[in-house]
This record gives sequence, structure tokens and C-alpha cells, in this order.
Amino acid sequence: MAAVTFETHKFVRKLKDSGFEEKQAESLIEALQAAITESDLVTKKDLQIELAPLKADLNLLKWMVGALLGLAITHFAKQFI
Repeated sequence: MAAVTFETHKFVRKLKDSGFEEKQAESLIEALQAAITESDLVTKKDLQIELAPLKADLNLLKWMVGALLGLAITHFAKQFI
């Protein structure tokens, strides 16, 4: 999994500007960092890797359904020719 990074000093400054005390802002940063490091966050790249086989299977299924529909339409059209 990819690491999530953010600028803590800037985050603390924004919290202080919005009315948090410095101690509250720092505690919030620590809690947020602990939550991020303890959780298994999934990135877009992780999803692409995990879903690649499913995407390939769906692509094959799309072509198979298209071929079957083409055959069915051809068979149906032969009845009237």
C-alpha cells in the first residue's frame, strides 16, 4: 500500500486559524496520523492492480455476447430471406 503524506505544519496552521488551540490542533494531527498508519488505505493504483483480471474477463465477455447477438440476428434474418 502507498503511504499517505501531508504537511502537518500547514494543517496545524489552518486549524489554529479556524479557532483551534495549538494543543488541540496537535492532538488532532497525532490522532489522524495514527488512524492513517493503522488503516489499510487503498489507492487508485491498488484498485487497478486488483481489478485488472476482472476487467479482462469483462472485456472477453463483452466480445462473446456481441458475437452471440450477431449470430442470433443473422439466424433470425435468414428466416425472412
